Amino acid sequence: MENKVQEILEKQVLTVVKAVEEKLDDEITALDRLDDDDLEALRERRLQQMKKMAEKRNRWISLGHGEYSEIPVEKEFFSVVKASDRVVCHFYRDNWPCKVMDKHMGILAKRHIETRFVKIHAEKSPFLAEKLKILVLPTLALIKNAKVDDYVVGFDELGGTDEFSTEELEERLAKAQVIFLEGESSIKTGRQTRRSVRQSTNPDSSDSE
Repeated sequence: MENKVQEILEKQVLTVVKAVEEKLDDEITALDRLDDDDLEALRERRLQQMKKMAEKRNRWISLGHGEYSEIPVEKEFFSVVKASDRVVCHFYRDNWPCKVMDKHMGILAKRHIETRFVKIHAEKSPFLAEKLKILVLPTLALIKNAKVDDYVVGFDELGGTDEFSTEELEERLAKAQVIFLEGESSIKTGRQTRRSVRQSTNPDSSDSE
């Protein structure tokens, strides 16, 4: 009799264990399926983000982003600043301090494709120079949404010397939110070693990068 009862109990335990195992199997299968769905959703979302970013970059490149270029005549300044959300414009003349700024601007233009980097000869642009109150050269006009939002005048904010590093200027522009230090809009390939431009150029070097 006891053996019979024990056999029945064992069968009931096995039945319960089997039912629990089947339930667990079903739940694991459901979780696996859910994880696959989540991964697929994440993958799709990331693909869409990458597609939008590629479209943005293509548009920026078509507008001249990624290169440091000169605005040849002052009337073109207005079309340039209207076309891009963020513009850094270097008002320059042919002297050593402006050549130093040129070198930094050329580097940053390649690092920050999200922003248009340009220069314009201040003495050949009297209307703009007067309108924007450009008194000291070099001066960077930091332009957001077609409006001058801030200025970097001379080297005073960069240590007061032409020995400042590209990263110091980069941080100043990021503080003004005219460039992004990090994030998907930036195509920086890595922080360069902090060094002055003077180490890689000389007073007789060309304006162009």
